[in-house]
Amino acid sequence: MKSLYVRMCILFCSAIVVSSLLGFLVSNIYYQAQIKSQNDAKLTGMAIEIQQFAESHPESMEDYLRSVAVLGYKIYLTDTEGQSRFYGKPFRKEDLEPQQLEKVLNGQVYHGVAEFPDSAFITGFFDNQLRNTIGVPIEVNNETFALFMRPDAEVQFGELRVFFAVIIGFTVLFSLGFVMISVLHVVRPITRLTTATKRISKGRYDIKLNTWRRDEIGQLASHFMIMSRELERTNRARQEFVANVSHEIESPLTSIQGFAQTLKDPTLPEDERIEYLNIIDQESHRLSMLSKQLLTLSSLDYDPNSLQKKPIDLRAQLRQVVQIMEWRLTEKQLAVRLSLADISVHGDSNLLYQVWMNLITNAIKYTPAEGSIMISAKLDEGNCVVTFSDTGEGIHAEELPLIFDRFYKVDRARTRETHSSGLGLAITQKIVETHNGTIEVSSTVGKGTTFTVTLPLL
Repeated sequence: MKSLYVRMCILFCSAIVVSSLLGFLVSNIYYQAQIKSQNDAKLTGMAIEIQQFAESHPESMEDYLRSVAVLGYKIYLTDTEGQSRFYGKPFRKEDLEPQQLEKVLNGQVYHGVAEFPDSAFITGFFDNQLRNTIGVPIEVNNETFALFMRPDAEVQFGELRVFFAVIIGFTVLFSLGFVMISVLHVVRPITRLTTATKRISKGRYDIKLNTWRRDEIGQLASHFMIMSRELERTNRARQEFVANVSHEIESPLTSIQGFAQTLKDPTLPEDERIEYLNIIDQESHRLSMLSKQLLTLSSLDYDPNSLQKKPIDLRAQLRQVVQIMEWRLTEKQLAVRLSLADISVHGDSNLLYQVWMNLITNAIKYTPAEGSIMISAKLDEGNCVVTFSDTGEGIHAEELPLIFDRFYKVDRARTRETHSSGLGLAITQKIVETHNGTIEVSSTVGKGTTFTVTLPLL
């Protein structure tokens, strides 16, 4: 399998070669369409001037033709007897047709340059053939001659041809060199990304890439670094999640196993037996709640669009939540104030009900006896804003960004007493986000906490 570097080198080199061929073809087409006729007319004019000079100065014709040849022209002179001579270097190919020669001897002008056949890969301007000439008749001393002439490219452009050949050759060589260097400059970061990918696949996330480039490669490297950090964070969160789940399951299971073993003692008093059975029942209920919460999170993570949305009377739902929790409010002698506008939202009734239950449960749990809870719902710029405020203990500022993390517990000593799993707020946030809403928290230690849920109406 060819590497990307080899493929790109072949591609760019092929592009140079193809571009050169296309450039030659276009130039040749331009010569055939425009320059060839102009070149023919210019050479015809020069041939006619030579004709006029030779006919007016017959004694100087030989010297004159030699001088013209020295200036960079090939000349072929023949007569009716077939006696011919060349001035300058001979033609590469003597392919003049008899009828073309007869035409000039009969007094006509031969336009061989203009009539030279077109060819895609042959430029007639440099083709030193006898038929690629201009022919004119010359009458000297009552004798008819046919003169054919064309530029001698080797004389006129000899040094220039070598010069341009050297320029083109070195241009191609340097182009190939720069192509290879440029391709290496493009491929090397991709190779580093490939190496980094292999390291990530092996669980190593401590990769560093050069992100100083401002092009697409630099952006890709920067995004790759972000992805690596996110994968590391996700992997660490997954490990913590598994550890937390194991811990949360282990604690009630240990209690159930211990008390079940104790219940096997036939001498155990009846009151202790009932107490231990109640503990087993509570721990079983705790395991059941944990499994339901984990299933809820799993379903929301797997398919956040599986909501059964419908119009919901928000005021009626919030009143129902307060009524259900009335016995706990009465038990702690908590005052509840409601300020609920008549609002209808579009959402999953069961999931939003769980949001309000989680928030009011937290407010009751962390508000001391004879405290108060304020629940309000209002419209704000096309959104529904629901707030739960309490006069509880409050949360320290450094803990506020963490309270929505799964299994995070602000006061682990108290949560053990209340059998909290640390999943309630994580589930609440996930439900709100699946409804395209937001949840925010503000708190002051010793004064209370406020949760603000913002939901779109539609």
